[in-house]
This record gives sequence, C-alpha cells and structure tokens, in this order.
Amino acid sequence: MIGKLKGLIDSYGEDYVLLDVGGVGYQVHCSARTLQHLPSPGDAAVLSIETYVREDQIKLFGFRTDQEREWFRLLQTVQGVGAKVALAVLGTLAPADLANAIALRDKAAVARTPGVGPKVAERIVTELKDKAPAFANVDPAVVHLAGAVDEQRAPRPVADAISALVNLGYGQPQAAAAIASASRSAGENAETAQLIRLGLKELAK
Repeated sequence: MIGKLKGLIDSYGEDYVLLDVGGVGYQVHCSARTLQHLPSPGDAAVLSIETYVREDQIKLFGFRTDQEREWFRLLQTVQGVGAKVALAVLGTLAPADLANAIALRDKAAVARTPGVGPKVAERIVTELKDKAPAFANVDPAVVHLAGAVDEQRAPRPVADAISALVNLGYGQPQAAAAIASASRSAGENAETAQLIRLGLKELAK
C-alpha cells in the first residue's frame, strides 16, 4: 500500500496529476481544490495517498494533508457516497469547512457540491454528525444548539429566533451561532423577540 508520495510534478490531467517519483510516473487523482494548490510542472510536491486496489485496476487518490485523506475515508462510509462524490465534496469544501458544516447540520453547504443532491447531503450530515465536532473549530454550544434545532429539540423561542434570522437572509450556521450567544447572555427563559434583538447585535459586531 502506498501512503505518501514525494516527487516532481510532471503534468496535469482533468482530475489527476502525474507525479514523477525517481523516474516513475504515478497518476494520482485529486480533488479540484487540491489540484489548484499544487505547484507548476517541474516543482516538488508531497501528497498523502489513498490506494484503491480492484480486480481490474489500482487507483491512487492524493491529498494535501492527512486530515483531507481522513475525510475522504469518512465520507465514503456514508451510503451512496463513493470516491467520485467524496472527491467532489472535498473539491467544494475544505476539510475544516466541511467539518463545520456537518457539525452545524448545514445541509445546504454540503449540497453546493456538484452531483450532490439534498438527500445525499442530508445523509452525509446525519451519518457523520457525531464524528465532525472532533475536526470542527466551532463553539461546542453552537454545535449542540444546531443539533437540537435540526432534531426539533430546541426550546420554541430559540428555534423561532433562528428561523427569523434565516428569513432575514442570514445563513443557518450564522443564525445558530448568534442565537446561541444571545441565549447565553439572556438566560433560559428569554422570549423570542429578545433573542432576535440580541442575535442581531451579535451579527452586527
């Protein structure tokens, strides 16, 4: 199994890079985001590798970091997500952004990936929600609140306040973060109107 390759960029294809390692050219398939960040032909590059061995082929997938490779593996544990879709997701969202989107139950962010519809996005968010917080850089209180809203466990004033901010044009993650902060300062018994007012103050900071 190949875990890492270090060599010179030989050339690029539509969805792969040819990496020259000691005179041997390895065709490594990468996400669009990874390909954009690799250097020009002739320059040195290092890629973390995931090796796929099938009866009729051996395929190499390359990543800029071990964390990106880990997300490639995690995404494929979701029903209906294969290597192609996993690469497409990582081409749309950086690993940290993907972790935040899943932790905050932001299905719309995941669904921006070409070829990923609402149902697949929902499965990704639902099936990986317990793994994402470990990779996310989001306040745990916001993650908890986003989960409560998604599962309809949040107090009514909190859910209504988040819905109001979303209707004003703010994204679900932004709205959840603002209301989580508002809820902390206002206390458990805060009314919807008070939470909205405090939430808008947070967003204006």
